[in-house]
Amino acid sequence: MDICFLTACELARKIRDEKLASADIFQSFSKRVLEYDKNINSFVECYDKPIYETKAGSSELCGVPIAIKNNICIEGREINCCSNILKGHVSAYDATVIKKIKSAGLNILGTTNMDEFAFGSSTETSAYGITCNPWDITRVPGGSSGGSAAAVAARLVPFALGSDTGGSIRQPASFCGVVGFKPSYGRVSRFGLVAFGSSLDQIGTLTRDFSDCADLLNIISGPDGFDATLSDVKVPDFRQYLRKDFSGLTAGVPIEFFEEGINPQVKNAVEEAINLLKDNRVRIKPISLPHTKYSIATYYIIASSEASSNLQRFDGIRYGLRVASNNLDDIYKKTRQAGFGDEAKRRIFLGTYSLSSGYYDAYYMRALKVRRLIQEDFKNVFDDVDVIITPTSPTTAFKVGEKSDPLSMYLSDIYTISTNLAGLPAVSLPCGFDDQGLPIGMQFIGKSFHEGDIIRLGYSYQNLTEYNRKAPVLNYE
Repeated sequence: MDICFLTACELARKIRDEKLASADIFQSFSKRVLEYDKNINSFVECYDKPIYETKAGSSELCGVPIAIKNNICIEGREINCCSNILKGHVSAYDATVIKKIKSAGLNILGTTNMDEFAFGSSTETSAYGITCNPWDITRVPGGSSGGSAAAVAARLVPFALGSDTGGSIRQPASFCGVVGFKPSYGRVSRFGLVAFGSSLDQIGTLTRDFSDCADLLNIISGPDGFDATLSDVKVPDFRQYLRKDFSGLTAGVPIEFFEEGINPQVKNAVEEAINLLKDNRVRIKPISLPHTKYSIATYYIIASSEASSNLQRFDGIRYGLRVASNNLDDIYKKTRQAGFGDEAKRRIFLGTYSLSSGYYDAYYMRALKVRRLIQEDFKNVFDDVDVIITPTSPTTAFKVGEKSDPLSMYLSDIYTISTNLAGLPAVSLPCGFDDQGLPIGMQFIGKSFHEGDIIRLGYSYQNLTEYNRKAPVLNYE
């Protein structure tokens, strides 16, 4: 038995039954990273031993290793968001989710690669090099949480944390064939997450199945007293939704997500999955989300504006890189020129322009108004359905370097962005493979703070199929 192929729940059970020791599990995964990650590059840093002492029995998952996206603060460890401008910067505190993980007794295996400051959909913009898709290392794993998704898919770690601003958990989950869950905005504290778009960012999970997903959400969700946007809506026990029961669920299928631009193999796989759900007593209802066509433009104005505001703190004075000069303006300019990559600069320029005098009303304020229309579309639809089913991405994983045009890259998130604008929970789960053997993802979207509905539907679907149990063969000779 290769213990690296066991799920987090299976590993935890063996620890409790004293059939495996947490130290041995940690070393097995650390050894597997050392052996295989040279071809994938999913980790920025992998620890050779646990970085803190865990207490036996702290939670159901006590002793299980986990990986953390490199934009989530871990006290005493480097936090650089895979950007040259923050290389060498050590976090002075733990993010709330890290405090919760430590209290639950999970062992942090290391930090994962990502697009610089989460700006990207392919994990090609990292200062630590490109992460490759373990199913085909000539292809991208998606982004920006590509390192976390690739590591989970390759069985280098049982599960991982990522962040999702416009699809950065779900799109790589789709490309890598794992379960990527973005909770409702305000469900999980953002304290200690390096901000990209503060009204859009959400920490979430990358797992192999919904049992691990529910357990990890139980750990990281809930109040902390630091994040002012955190909701006081009661956090349920998400494990109660792990039941094979479709009865009473109505799923809406938006016509706008199956029109021009979708790969035929992706469309067929998702439609087959919908038919399977229909055969198992899920009521399927066609719906319309008419303002979806404006989501890309709306998102990139709002997200870039917030990114421009958030990134102004990286100036060569307080954090990370500083290019020496006797002139203060030169320090700012030269540090940012050397520290930020091309995509980060593009987002800063776009956001600064949208917020500038004379353009604020024409762009940023108008985008906020369209955002409200997108939110109203979802609100109206959810009067009649419990969940919404869509593809996660219009394509499977594309080749490294294939999308050199920024707009074509941005369009890979076209099906995920609207849920961030609306603050809704959503999950990507595997529903098939294309003729190249690449995973295809399906997305379930739920009502705000109704994560249970999509966990229930996802768990039921995974028990009808074998897709989430398939793993890539890591033979790259």
